[in-house]
Amino acid sequence: MTTVALDTGVGTLLRSWRERRRISQLELALRADSSARHISFIETGRSRPSEEMILRLADRLDVPVRERNALLLAAGYAPHYAQTPLDDPAFGPLREGMERLLEAYEPYPAIVVDGTYHVVAANRGMAVLAEGAAEHLLTPPVNAMRLTLHPRGLAPRIRNLREWRADLLGQMERQIALVRSAELRELYEEVAAYPVPEGGAPGPVPSLPFALPLLIEHGGRTLSFVCSIATFNTPMDVTVAELAIETFLPADRATADHLRALMP
Repeated sequence: MTTVALDTGVGTLLRSWRERRRISQLELALRADSSARHISFIETGRSRPSEEMILRLADRLDVPVRERNALLLAAGYAPHYAQTPLDDPAFGPLREGMERLLEAYEPYPAIVVDGTYHVVAANRGMAVLAEGAAEHLLTPPVNAMRLTLHPRGLAPRIRNLREWRADLLGQMERQIALVRSAELRELYEEVAAYPVPEGGAPGPVPSLPFALPLLIEHGGRTLSFVCSIATFNTPMDVTVAELAIETFLPADRATADHLRALMP
């Protein structure tokens, strides 16, 4: 995923992050064990922050790892966090761990996606859910957003498509607000422009009191899932920081029984 360089001043970038988090210079100074005067000088360019100060402020502002590197570059420092390809031998234990996790979750669907929603791993349960999608959507590199929202993907089988689509687009909008990625913006504009296919079974769409379910037809049945997303704690690499493990938990016994019958 490429990052768009929108600004060359580290002070302006830090002020932008502070304003996004809706905190004052004084509050940030207290969190970072500094002074409001020093924060003001950094933001206006009157003071050049040290590498340590940039990383401390980025941590207090919960800046994504990729954007922390951008802050350092803007201040004239080298990036602090590596961006290692996922197929690097050093990531062997990580890949094996994710594969075991996905396999253990079967027969229920589970995938791992990167920062632009490309699928880097998936289990057999996800393959079952994707049955019937157009071949070009299933040809690597598979993109989870395209597969879900494309009119020749899962969209025609999602009973609550308008609600699910709105939730996915909102998720992407929140991510774009945090990560200045041209690739992510282009993906959002593409999938947001997809027509919403008509269809689905008539009648009211059932809902859950605790979460928005994914209601999708498969084999003449309506399956119901609750989605959960997990990320890695305190990542020290850009690639790992942007990985997300998405699992689909059956929201009713009928869904669980159906999947177990397909994959005993």
